[in-house]
Amino acid sequence: MKNKNRKFWLALTVFSLMGQIAWVVENMYFNVFIYKMFNASAADISLMVGASAVAAALTSVFMGALSDKIGKRKLFICAGYVAWGLSVFSFVLLKKETLTLLFPAASAVSLGISLTVVLDCVMTFFGSTANDAAFNAWLTDSTDSTNRGKAEGINAMMPLVAILAVFGGFMAFDLNEASSWTAIFAIIGILTLACGIIGFFIIREPQIKPAEGGYLSTILYGFRPSTVRENMPLYTTLALFVLFNISIQIFMPYLILYYEVSLKMANYVLIMAPAIIIASIATALWGRVYDKRGFGYCVFFALAWLCAGYVVLFCFKNTALVFIGSLLMMCGYLAGMAVFGAKIRDCTPEGKAGALQGVRIFSQVLIPGIIGPFIGKTVLKNAETIVNSDGTESFVPNVGIFAAALAVCLVLIVAMLIINRRKTKNNK
Repeated sequence: MKNKNRKFWLALTVFSLMGQIAWVVENMYFNVFIYKMFNASAADISLMVGASAVAAALTSVFMGALSDKIGKRKLFICAGYVAWGLSVFSFVLLKKETLTLLFPAASAVSLGISLTVVLDCVMTFFGSTANDAAFNAWLTDSTDSTNRGKAEGINAMMPLVAILAVFGGFMAFDLNEASSWTAIFAIIGILTLACGIIGFFIIREPQIKPAEGGYLSTILYGFRPSTVRENMPLYTTLALFVLFNISIQIFMPYLILYYEVSLKMANYVLIMAPAIIIASIATALWGRVYDKRGFGYCVFFALAWLCAGYVVLFCFKNTALVFIGSLLMMCGYLAGMAVFGAKIRDCTPEGKAGALQGVRIFSQVLIPGIIGPFIGKTVLKNAETIVNSDGTESFVPNVGIFAAALAVCLVLIVAMLIINRRKTKNNK
């Protein structure tokens, strides 16, 4: 078993958690930011999520291959987190008053939305370099089949721990006030930057050889038909992972807005906190189950929990039942991320972790980040609207997003059953 030392587990915990905190702010709160500060529409949110997904995928392809070519992970992780923090900090400049002062002839609202999309892509470049490309490759290089489920369980629970930390931290702020967002972006930016500096002292560089061949060859490795044929279990898993993440991306960009605007849950943080804690513990334990029982056993339980959560959230708006539905959904989401992530790492050829991060991000971020929000936007096309205090209108997310997410998840389950049936026939 590789890396039993404490520094490995400390680095895994610190960088996974801080990375997920930064991603939570982007994936769940940038939507809230442009909704509240610039009255963004569902189409604006869909555009931002899609553009960020493209940026993440391209970055992972080129920077993951570069880290393979150089044979280094630590530098990309640490320097990337420092730059990531600075890019988050830059959002403190996005205020209507500041934009009006600097660009008096332009509409502060339209300009604010456009700049948010652009800066989000810039931030995503540094975040994907540090986290999606380098950190995930480092984690693959630093684990093996004996501890990968445990490590992936910790890694996969961090999004919910991050949500809990962000939800709890944001309780101190009035998100309708521009000054609150200034403080939020400053705090998250500084913490991410500090994490990068700490990494120079706690991350151990894995022993990997620089990739052979040219840089372009390394970039194209994961997209070659020959690579697909040689690693069919990996690419089959990635294809299924696409469906899983499309389901998640249909509702996730609108989840907080659904709680706050549709259900009028001013105390949604207090309601969600226990669900997040329970789901995080369950996910960490489920990673250990993966090490013993494998992918096929674990993934169907995760998908069953996810579907059950969708059904409850679609059917009920009572606070207690929303809590139960959210708990089931979160358990399914994070357990699914853990088992898919571990299976992908198990199927990754040794020494090719960096080159294949781009392919992984295509399945986890790019394709789902475009298709999922588009489905969500389509479902919410004729959604109810409300009039804000300044006379502008905003859409109200509805339960249609959970019905659409459920439909995609059921397609995934059917696809997995078909694949398992074919495997059984071939083994006879």
